[in-house]
Amino acid sequence: MNSSRNSDFVLSVYSDSRSVFSLKDIAMLIGESDFKRLNERLNYYVRKGKLLRPRKGIYVKPNYNPQELACTLYTPSYISLEYVLQKAGVVFQYDERITIVSYLSRSVDIEGCTYGYRKIKGEILIVTQGINQIGNVNIATPERAFLDILYLDATYYFDNLNPLDKNLITKLLPIYNSKTLTARVNKLLTNG
Repeated sequence: MNSSRNSDFVLSVYSDSRSVFSLKDIAMLIGESDFKRLNERLNYYVRKGKLLRPRKGIYVKPNYNPQELACTLYTPSYISLEYVLQKAGVVFQYDERITIVSYLSRSVDIEGCTYGYRKIKGEILIVTQGINQIGNVNIATPERAFLDILYLDATYYFDNLNPLDKNLITKLLPIYNSKTLTARVNKLLTNG
């Protein structure tokens, strides 16, 4: 392999702000349209330890961000549910998983980290209201995570509703287009 092209390749990947890449991401980044040749080069860098391949078609820098990996494994998706609510102090029960809302339900273990995906309707998934993009990570606000979890699990128990912005919850409710969810949320917010 030409060492100048190799260093350009590695420099392009390492200069990028992302720490997780799909095969398509790298192809677009370096302008390579020959996927067979690109795969060969990527396999070379994986063997040399310059890149890691936690899943087929996904490449990461050695010190990658697990949240970024969560959003890249299955797209569209965003971090939500217990993970966000725990960080916001709404639920106290410790859960080490990164919980994600996506178009499918599945649990994936990669390098000691568990990624828990929960399926939600496509028309809810594509609405970006209440989802922040922080760097290369899509993450729900606590209010959106609260509504997501109630939509998916009607009997979910919350320890502390005080950190939630009730006005924002009311603004986000129409995304779900559910009278049952609206009634459940109104009851919780009135009694909680």
